[in-house]
Amino acid sequence: MSLHFIRPEWLLALLPLALLLLLLWKTKGKRSAWQTYIAPHLTQLLLTPGGKQASNRLVLLSVFWFVGAVAMAGPALTKKPLPVFSSAQGRVIVLDMSRSMYATDLAPNRLTQEKFRATDLINSLKDGETALIAYAGDAFTISPMTTDKQTLLNLLPTLTPDIMPVQGSNLASAITLAKQLLAQSGHQQGDIILLSDGISGRQYDESQSLLADSQYRLGVLALGTNQGAPIRLPNGQLQRDNAGEVVIAKTDFSLLGQLATGTGGIMLPFNPDGSDVQALTNWLDKDTGDAKATEIKGDSWQDLGPYLAILLLLPALYSFRRGILAGLALIIFIQPQPSMATDWWQDLWQTPDQQGQAAFDNKAYQDAASLFEDSNWRGSAHYKAGNYEKALTEFQRDETAIGKFNQGNARMQLGQLDEAIKDYEAALKQDPGFADAGANLKLAEELKKQQEQQKQQNQQSQQDQQSQQDQQSQQDQQSQQDQQSQQEQQSQQDQQSQRDQQSQQDQQSQQDQQSQQDQQSQQDQQSQQDQQSQQDQQSQQDQQSQQNQQSQQNQQSQQNQQSQQEQNNEAAMEADAAQAADGTAEENKDKTNAQAAAQMEAELGEPAGKDAEASVASSRLSEEPLPEDMQRALRAVADDPSVLLRNKMLLEYQKRRMRGEQPKDSEQW
Repeated sequence: MSLHFIRPEWLLALLPLALLLLLLWKTKGKRSAWQTYIAPHLTQLLLTPGGKQASNRLVLLSVFWFVGAVAMAGPALTKKPLPVFSSAQGRVIVLDMSRSMYATDLAPNRLTQEKFRATDLINSLKDGETALIAYAGDAFTISPMTTDKQTLLNLLPTLTPDIMPVQGSNLASAITLAKQLLAQSGHQQGDIILLSDGISGRQYDESQSLLADSQYRLGVLALGTNQGAPIRLPNGQLQRDNAGEVVIAKTDFSLLGQLATGTGGIMLPFNPDGSDVQALTNWLDKDTGDAKATEIKGDSWQDLGPYLAILLLLPALYSFRRGILAGLALIIFIQPQPSMATDWWQDLWQTPDQQGQAAFDNKAYQDAASLFEDSNWRGSAHYKAGNYEKALTEFQRDETAIGKFNQGNARMQLGQLDEAIKDYEAALKQDPGFADAGANLKLAEELKKQQEQQKQQNQQSQQDQQSQQDQQSQQDQQSQQDQQSQQEQQSQQDQQSQRDQQSQQDQQSQQDQQSQQDQQSQQDQQSQQDQQSQQDQQSQQDQQSQQNQQSQQNQQSQQNQQSQQEQNNEAAMEADAAQAADGTAEENKDKTNAQAAAQMEAELGEPAGKDAEASVASSRLSEEPLPEDMQRALRAVADDPSVLLRNKMLLEYQKRRMRGEQPKDSEQW
């Protein structure tokens, strides 16, 4: 426990007290000014002694001064633990990743400006949680609810329409996913911030039905222009429809505005000076949501100053007889409530326009617009808040030069350059010396020229593309004709070769028939000769058989004697063969063992059978590098964030298809 002053600067108030006491101490011994003019024997009768009463008052003043200064300094002896609260505001940023974001009416294209605006928006956010969604033909979560802005900023550069698993434009799926993220994080109220270049009528109906039954607001930052521009793909080609015509992507600001205002939201068109992001940030800051306790714990010094200030009430005991205390009590208990003060108290002293001017000066433009009664001031407040359509409605009530000038400014912000030029010309017609109207007129004309030049360049690029395609088609036709002629020549050659082969086959068949006839005649002659030879052999065989019978009778006796000798010889030969077979098997076994030992020596480099040497060989094998297929698999792992993000979304899309969650038919771009 130690003494601590929460507001130590109040201790400086003790310095005047010290100077006052020093001054009074120096003047205490001086004589009164009357004593110089009155005789000494009359001073005791004419001058009253008041020194003791003055001294008592000085002591009381010093004590109360000291107590008040110490109480205001905030003395504290202990700390009190306090919970730390943070804003419970939740928001989801939804980015349009359809192919129309490649349109070139915003330099260099809408996709680049969308990423710039998302980066500025994330950097301007202060408290609360933020999630990130990208959608094309289907919606995917890029980042769940997080308070880490750096994570969101690192993911933004990797987002392009090319990494989306399915092309198209399905806003309804993005809003459904945003509602799920907000609900899963416990946000009953929140904001959905859409960065898109337009929606169709069917998308408007689906999105409006999804937002009608929720407490979530929709803020739209619209990209693109009313005139539109072609969609230039990364490969340089222009997007074409099924009929082969170049697609011109236009932005329908009115449809986006109706979708946003239907949920109590706001629609802001793209502005090169960045005021659109500032207006969107101001709109988000208006409703920060309820604060919620965090896991972080803090502590605070317990101020003992109010308890010391009770000592200052002691002089009030002397005020009862004069009615001072009763007057103070009356003032304290009849103070107006804060809500009453903000209503009738301000109305008592200021007009609504004065109250609106005060809010306008404090940059509370939405509050100022609700307070102003003057249409011009109300329109100016809407203009500063970024509600250009409402500002235009208010400015149209004024037909003076100032009113026309303000109408032109609002139309400039809405991208309606032709109408803005007419308003500036009307303002100059009423007031030829209106310098600001003249400067804005020149600016509007320059912007219109730039758009026309951009349109001409787009048309020229389309013509160039068309001419290239025509040349390519002519070349394709010429190549097809050349291929056709080559095919005809080849077919003629094939036919001629077939004819030649047919003639050769006919000649070969004639030669085969002639050779067959010659062979048949030769076979007939041979058969006649064979029959003659067989007859001669038959006669010889008869004579031989008679001679053989005689010789067989003579040899029969000799064969009986030889058979006994042959049986004895066969038994001896079988015994020799068995011995030879055993010797051959033994030799094969020895050879097999020798070959196995030689193979083991060749593999291990040392004779087998030694445990220590076998362990060395096994350790040497463990130090070998990974297999080649495993090394290729490791090298194939991608570390590109865009590839990883694409694979993640593709896996999620495949899971949805397996579950039967197919997205509805969406726009093509």
